[in-house]
Amino acid sequence: MPHPSRRRFLHAAGTMLAIPAFESFGLRRRFVSADDNSGPRPKRVVFLGFGYGVTNETWFPDVKHTGTGYPLPEGLKPLERHKSDFTIIQGMSNQYNNEAHWGSTFWLTGANRYSQPGQSFHNSVSADQVAAAHLGTETRFASIQLGSEDVKTSGHGPGLSLAWDVHGKPISGLDNPVSTFHRMFSADSLPLEERQARLAQQRSVLDAVLSDARRVQRNLNRTDADKLNEFFQSIRDIEIRLGKEEQWLSIPKPAAPLQDPQEGIAGRDEIRMMYQMIVAAFRTDSTRVISYRQPVGTLLKSLSIQFAPHDVSHYLPGDRTVASQTRDLAQAELLAGLIDQLKATLEPDGSSLFDHTILVYGSNIRSIHYLDNCPTLIAGRGAGLKLGEHIVLKEKNTPLCNLWLTLLNGVGAPVKSHGDSTGVLSDVQIG
Repeated sequence: MPHPSRRRFLHAAGTMLAIPAFESFGLRRRFVSADDNSGPRPKRVVFLGFGYGVTNETWFPDVKHTGTGYPLPEGLKPLERHKSDFTIIQGMSNQYNNEAHWGSTFWLTGANRYSQPGQSFHNSVSADQVAAAHLGTETRFASIQLGSEDVKTSGHGPGLSLAWDVHGKPISGLDNPVSTFHRMFSADSLPLEERQARLAQQRSVLDAVLSDARRVQRNLNRTDADKLNEFFQSIRDIEIRLGKEEQWLSIPKPAAPLQDPQEGIAGRDEIRMMYQMIVAAFRTDSTRVISYRQPVGTLLKSLSIQFAPHDVSHYLPGDRTVASQTRDLAQAELLAGLIDQLKATLEPDGSSLFDHTILVYGSNIRSIHYLDNCPTLIAGRGAGLKLGEHIVLKEKNTPLCNLWLTLLNGVGAPVKSHGDSTGVLSDVQIG
């Protein structure tokens, strides 16, 4: 293998940074296998985000009917069989959100894009990455980011996935079921010794790059010094990631609990397959934190809807309203299938994945250009949150990050705030 140039390696390193890295990596080597019944089952977190919102009139329950006896709205009818196992929360939004069709850029961060003087865009760490810092130390992948090649027509806004690292930088994701399958379950074809040598070579190049950077550090102005410090942090992130990767070199990937997917599937079939991947990842304890930035454009095509996703989001009485409602029903049907799988997949102690998972399904946008009352559905018993209810918060525009803080505390992450949070949501907590 030819010795790589520093430029080439740094280009590759950008890809390596796609997988989040935290200083907690490497502190413990023990991991819980899928067949380990020696202790409490691990908590899992999954965020499912979609762009362009929902059909306002038929997705949200009537605010006059709260608690457990509320009538399920037409847009969520496919979830009827799971009604006692999910909760819909109304009244939350991100106070700094001001982009009409950025359905996911700030969904999990609650950041103010203008908070850095002189910059027109800023973001902060996403809730999934905070969860990964706590739950990801014992798994091969601290977190997995799923996405779609249908990014430009799905109304998500800037970003490479739903995830943003501790510096507010985008984290890339796996954009199709085939690459996701191979990332999680396909064995590395290189012998162990060659993989070890490859890691050693990458460390050597990192050391050389750091040496070069330190030589120019003294003569930089403040702006350039800040850029260099950010670069140093990126290098440290790579080093931490290499350390975690090294820990797992001699541990084979688990056998895939599902068939490898076909090339080229898109839309509804793609989402369904990605949901199967989520269950497979949790079942094999490959990761405990997953986010999925779902496609909308290809979903509409798979439903034989001829309107563009943007036009569907600006529905009017008539065909576009029908298209919007059809999209909602298809998404709800797919979600119901995922909950079916989580309930049906048993842990070694006889409980189910659903018992130890907290799932969030929603968007940063309600409908059309409305950015208040973000559609939010939670399911799963993994965070000690109320299920089977319709909750309308008394305070309008409650920070969405209050829910993320409540969820993070529920899975054991000892954080006191997140984004623009003002406190936990006691209305959602059990007890």
